[in-house]
Order: sequence, then structure tokens, then C-alpha cells
Amino acid sequence: MLKILEILSVLSNFLHILPTLLFFKPPGDEEKSSLGMMLQRTATKHGNRTAIIFEDKVLTWKEFNHLSNRYAHCLKKRGVKRGDCVAVFMENRTEFLCLVIALSKIGATASLINTSLVKKSLIHCISITDSVRCVFGEELQNAIIEIKDDLPLQDSDFLWVPDNSIKNNKPSWAEDLNSTLPQQPTENLEETRDIRGGEIALYIFTSGTTGLPKPAIIYQRRIMSAHPPYSKLGFHATASDRMYICLPLYHITGLLLGACTCFYTGSSMFLRRRFSARHFWPEVQKYNTTLFIYVGELCRYLTVQEKCSDEKNNPIRSMLGNGLRPDIWDHFRNRFGVKRITEIYGASESNVSFLNFFNKDYTIGTGIVATMLVEYDIDLDRIVLDDQGRPVKVADGKTGLLLGRIDDKFLYDGYKNEEASSTKVLKNVKETGDRWFNTGDLIRRVDVGFAMGMPHYQFIDRVGDTFRWRSENVSTNEVSEILNAYPQIDMSNVYGVEIPGTEGRAGMAAITMRGHDPINLLNLTEYVDKNLASYARPVFLRMQSEQKTNQTFKFVKGQLRKEAYHLGRIDQPVYVRMPNSTHYEILSEDLYQKVLNKEAGF
Repeated sequence: MLKILEILSVLSNFLHILPTLLFFKPPGDEEKSSLGMMLQRTATKHGNRTAIIFEDKVLTWKEFNHLSNRYAHCLKKRGVKRGDCVAVFMENRTEFLCLVIALSKIGATASLINTSLVKKSLIHCISITDSVRCVFGEELQNAIIEIKDDLPLQDSDFLWVPDNSIKNNKPSWAEDLNSTLPQQPTENLEETRDIRGGEIALYIFTSGTTGLPKPAIIYQRRIMSAHPPYSKLGFHATASDRMYICLPLYHITGLLLGACTCFYTGSSMFLRRRFSARHFWPEVQKYNTTLFIYVGELCRYLTVQEKCSDEKNNPIRSMLGNGLRPDIWDHFRNRFGVKRITEIYGASESNVSFLNFFNKDYTIGTGIVATMLVEYDIDLDRIVLDDQGRPVKVADGKTGLLLGRIDDKFLYDGYKNEEASSTKVLKNVKETGDRWFNTGDLIRRVDVGFAMGMPHYQFIDRVGDTFRWRSENVSTNEVSEILNAYPQIDMSNVYGVEIPGTEGRAGMAAITMRGHDPINLLNLTEYVDKNLASYARPVFLRMQSEQKTNQTFKFVKGQLRKEAYHLGRIDQPVYVRMPNSTHYEILSEDLYQKVLNKEAGF
């Protein structure tokens, strides 16, 4: 009986997605198709429905579109034109979304800057995209003030947007973008009709293996191609739904999978600056949110909270996101009663994506891109090759490195930097002349029962020099470079380690010192806090007399990852920065046991 019910459920899902599979045609480079036009269609169709609720202020779709048009005219009058790039540095709020839409309406590119960045990384991200203007929120102005003189911009290029939640003084050198906002027209811009699918809508930064963040290119056609599958096949979203969005909008998950799904379907948004486990369920009930865009870390935080009355009979029926691990999947579904969990897989720069549209447990779903899983030697940090120099495919059920075939249908857009893009492409993998995208992720094919013959997969881990912590990708090379600039540090080797009861990997740095003086932990903590975003700061420090390298002088990380911070395996000092602590301290046996027993609060 259960088998029959499972088959009926899969068939029902398949019939639901069939119209999208049969009739949806992704836009081409020359087709007139853009994010701005998508919003205008929704505003026309659902104008009087609620579009967004942010800090108790409500806008309808008509009002949201009018505000976006006003920002577009403000930007045009300040010299922004089609083809330009504008850096947007702002917390989650209505103005952020309006600015992204406004730039799309003009035909300009929005370069979305991580709000946690400071100093060198912030300078890099604003500069690398050739941004002609920098729009920044009042709430983040101190970070801009600190680096302003190091940017290739004039004073008039800095556009300041006030924040109603605070009252800082506007820097004298910046221009208030809102100063003429009420006088601007609310009508749609004529040029929006001509924006093509092949124009760049966004730069979204992703941490790679070469140090500083890299801007991934997001074309208009990619945004327009994503929303029929994600909104219809994934969320099953309609205009009657409301989505809870608390993920950062500078990331592809929060913006493209979250907000843009609402732009496409007319579902309304409840927007939050950042996630709060304490406020989550009361707000879900208060604002009747039926959809939730997630990352696994948020789900884990919610499952470790004490039970509250608001979580019972909550209205969330469907959620979509990535990183929900098998060890909490059932607990989350059963405790909170969410009927539909659509785990997805993909990356800003990737041409490979999977979608769990059959609502199977513990899987990132399936996709239509041609893929391969190949053997990967983690200790040597390289793909295993056969006698002909081609990657070796893994056996069914075994974990392997995921590769996605690049062809005319499944394009690889890559990064703004062509050299960075080429490093992710493998050639002559199965046959001479073919090209494959190296995802850098370890994946396993899994048996999910009846699924219309479509293979399903499970995410295992990342390889190389990037790990994920606090919903962010951390570049080990970038962290190492900053640590190496500290006067007492000679060399650092950074890698990710597991902490029981947490998602992703916490940062750990194996450090060799200059001289023989003991490290000044207070000064080091101050330096780390000043130069690294919170998610990139190492949680553990390990002292070493020398750094081990392989034949090509790359740091050896495999053994370090295995030993991690485990006191029984290490004879050198290990330091830890406990949650909410202001400094590093020696990892004592007592603290070590708290970490292992999930009592440390990570």
C-alpha cells in the first residue's frame, strides 16, 4: 500500500511539472527578456496585491514598481546608462530590491557586495567589476568611509541611501540618492522593453580557490530561465502565497531563488534584514508566510531551539533551498510539519543544477544537464586519471567529483575574469574536444525509490581550498593571505573542520611563527576582527614548527583535516574562539569536551 501511495505521489508531481517541461522555452541572448520586464508584468497583473512587507511597511506590486521606476530615473539623472555596472552595498531592505530592479530597467548591471566585507576584500569587489558608481546604505557607511580613498571613484560617484532604522549623518562627500526621489516619474521606462537576454543583470560574488571573491556573471536570460522551474516545480508557488526571506539578498539563494520567485509569480514577501531563530515562528504566524527560502544552517538552528507555541500548526507548506543535511531532515519535517521540501543544488557560476521536484527525502534531486561523477583523491587534491589521462568514473553509489557537460544548450557563463573562468573547465574528458564544468563538489547517486527513472543525488562535501561556514563560502587562500600579514605569523595553512551539531566546516589555521615570542592572542583577535568578515574568522588555531607541502609546494591539508582540533592527535598547542567570545584561548580538555558534546554553542 505504501509503495502504491509513493508511486501515486510521484505521478502527481510529474503531472504538475509536465506543462512547464513541455511548454517552457528559455530565452536566448537576443530575445527581449529581463528582470525589469518580469516585474512590470507582475505589477500589471497583481498591482493591488501586497508585494513586500518590511519592518511593518507594506507596498503593493504597483507601489513597488513605481518606487523602482523612481530609483531608475534617479540613477539615470546621475549618469548611469545601459551597460554600466553599479556596486550595491546594502543590507536586506526594500530599497535594495528596488535598486536591483531599477538597474535592470536601465540595462545596467548590479554588482551585489557582501555586507560582511571590509577593507581589502571590499575594495577588491567594488573595483574588479569596473563599477562606475557605488550605492551604499546608511547602515554600512562606516565600511565605505574606511576605504573610500582607495577606490577608483570620485566623490560624486558615491550614492548614499538613508536607513529609517538609524540616524547617521550623511558623509559630506556622498550624494543622497533619495533627495530627489519624490519628484521622479513613476511610469515604466521605455528602454526597459529593449533589454535583451544576453545582457548582464548581476554580478554575484563567490569565493573560489584563488583568494579574493570572484564575480560570477548572471545574464538576464539565466534569471528568466530559472523561475519557471524553481517557482512552479519547486515551490509550487502562486500569487496567494507569501515567502519568508531572511537570507542575504547579495547571494543567489536569497535573491534569485527567493525574491525573484515572488517577482515571477506575484507571491508576496516578508523580508527580514537577517535571520533570528527567536523571532522566526512568531513572524511566520503573524504574517502568514506559506513559503520559506532556506539554507541548511537555518534549519539546524530552528531544530535546536526550545519548542514554542507558534511553531505548531504553522502555515509554511513549502520550502526550497540547499544544505539541509540528512541527519536533521526528518526531525525538521516532522517537528514543523512542512509537507514539501525542495532541496536544490547549483552555484552562481555553474551550468549544473539539480532540483528535488519529486519531494524525495535526503536528496538534492535530479537535473537534465549531462553529468559525470569521477574519482577524486582528497589527500592529493586531484582527479584520478586512467592510463589515457582521462578522469575515472566512479561506480554507482560511490562518491565522486561532479562534472557538468558544457554545450550550446547548457552554457557556462563563468566569471567576469576569463582566466578565472577557464580554471573551472576540463577538456577532453570523455572524448576529444568536449568541455566539462568542474563543480568542485563531491556528490553521490542515491536510490530514492520510484522516480520516473530519473537519477537522484546527494551532496557530500566540497573539495579543494573552499569550505562553507555560516551559510558563506570561505576561501582558504584569502584568509591565509590576511593572517600571513600579521607581524608574528610567518605562514598559515587554512582549512575547514567539522564541529558536531553544526552545518558546514569551521575555519582552522595551522600557524608557524616568526621568532620565539609567544603569540599575543588579544592583538591577534583584534587584527582578525578588523580584517576578516565574521564567517571567515578561524575558530581554531594550531601552532606548528613547520608547514608540510607536497611535490608542487602546495600545502598538505588532508592530514590536518583528519587531526582537526582533536587533542589526542596533536602535540602542539591548539587555541579556540568560543561563540560570542572576544578572544582566542587555549583549547582545554574541558572546552574540547563541550565542543564534542554539542554544548559549546556553535
